[in-house]
Amino acid sequence: MELKQELLGRAGEKERLKTALESSKPELVAVIGRRRVGKTFLVRKVYGDKIKLEVTGLQKGKKKEQLRNFQISMRAFGLQTPLDDPPDNWLDTFFLLTQELEKKDLREKYVIFLDELPWMAGKRSDFITGFSYFWNSWASKQNIVVVICGSAASWMIEKVVNDKGGLHNRITDIIHLQPFNLKETEAFLIAKNINYPRYQVILLYMAIGGIPMYLDFVRKNLSAVQNIDHLCFRESGFLYDEFDRLFPALFDRHERHSSIVKTLASKQKGMTRQEIMDGTGLPNGGSLSKTLKELQQSGFIKNYPGIGKKKKEVLYRLVDAYCLFYLRQVAPNKGSQTVSFEQLYAMPPFKNWCGYAYENVCLDHLVQIKTKLGISGILTRAYSFVAKPKDGLPGTQIDLLIDRADQAIHICEIKFSTGEYIIDKKTAKNIRQKHTVFRYHTKTRKHLFTTFITTFGLVDNNWRKETVDQSVTMDDLFV
Repeated sequence: MELKQELLGRAGEKERLKTALESSKPELVAVIGRRRVGKTFLVRKVYGDKIKLEVTGLQKGKKKEQLRNFQISMRAFGLQTPLDDPPDNWLDTFFLLTQELEKKDLREKYVIFLDELPWMAGKRSDFITGFSYFWNSWASKQNIVVVICGSAASWMIEKVVNDKGGLHNRITDIIHLQPFNLKETEAFLIAKNINYPRYQVILLYMAIGGIPMYLDFVRKNLSAVQNIDHLCFRESGFLYDEFDRLFPALFDRHERHSSIVKTLASKQKGMTRQEIMDGTGLPNGGSLSKTLKELQQSGFIKNYPGIGKKKKEVLYRLVDAYCLFYLRQVAPNKGSQTVSFEQLYAMPPFKNWCGYAYENVCLDHLVQIKTKLGISGILTRAYSFVAKPKDGLPGTQIDLLIDRADQAIHICEIKFSTGEYIIDKKTAKNIRQKHTVFRYHTKTRKHLFTTFITTFGLVDNNWRKETVDQSVTMDDLFV
């Protein structure tokens, strides 16, 4: 099985998959990650013809259909099965698989690849029982790599990785595949002969994220803005209805998940748990905690602790680029025959979205920011900060705090602009005020650095020299 398309990036993940193949013991590898992030392509590309069976679960398929799909896949890979009278349970199906594999002369280590496992193991299914039997009684004694894959990361973690039954502590490696970072996204586009300036790469990244499948639809003969328009605003575009497909494919009772995501998208900054409850109408309790956890494990949201704040004051942010863009820019304009992204590009809502989206990009590239600041070797923690007006001081919110173990804190201002950002008297006053409010509420004695993270840098005026300690630009995020 040789795929012609080149596998870009993923160096660490490729090495781990190869290590599993080269090890002297059987391996059970779990690959999890957001839908469309490239899990299947990665496994197929690394293992190629070492894969002796690949089965992909059927979305919304019933147990009988999943079993028949498994049988048909076995036939496709040269393994005999009784299609006229197939087993009606997973235990017998996996027993049949072991019998067929034992007939093969497989002297070199080979791979069994079970893709979209959560779809295969539907509700009230005995799949886990059958799969546990397959691994514990047979595969764990063979020269084999079994790869299990799923987009419903929370299901994979709960039902397989953290299983307390037959699969307890059986996973030998977990690969959590992340979207491309900016450097990998740029390399992916260049491989498609798309040589955008970095501002256009950033713009595209803020709209559709580093999702390889989405990036694969980007056309060479269009600008970033035109590509976003064609993909997201045209009814024929792949991403026009992608939001409506995402959550039903991943979660049971997916309405709760999409409700939380929509609520988070409605506010420029993050939201506390209480604010999420107020916005969605969802009750407090274990069900809400489970839904938030599932969204976090699947990469749609993240939580950022407030420095010196209680756990309940943690801020949740929508960090999935496509979902944020869809809800802020596409959904409000659906049905209009006249609005395109090229028109929205010049309107105020675009600037508001850009601010939030660029903050998310920076939060996802903290390693690169630390490298630019020269603090890669220093232990740090990232925080948010929100303060309400108190004792005559105004309220304030700080985009990002990088708290260093060497008694210093970077107060980061993140600004997206189409040119060099100008710090004027008002901006400088606002920054000094933030420092005052921050020290008052936190009582910190650490040294405070003012760090600006912009697209094209800062105009070199007196206010900049007086106010700013370090400057990070978008180019620094591509390292």
